Amino acid sequence: MALSISAVLLLLVIVVLLIRRSGLKPGHAIACTLLGFYLASSSWAPQISDLTSNVAKTISNIKI
Repeated sequence: MALSISAVLLLLVIVVLLIRRSGLKPGHAIACTLLGFYLASSSWAPQISDLTSNVAKTISNIKI
């Protein structure tokens, strides 16, 4: 659960920065958000969840 909240907050910050700095239009951000909701309820959702979990585990295992 903590990973999901952290990922949501990180993505929210990225979207806000893109809207303010890079000229992302709010309509485009809304369209991307809606796409995310539809993907979450699709048959691809388990694979996407597994992919993001594996990437997070890989990143957490990197020792600097």
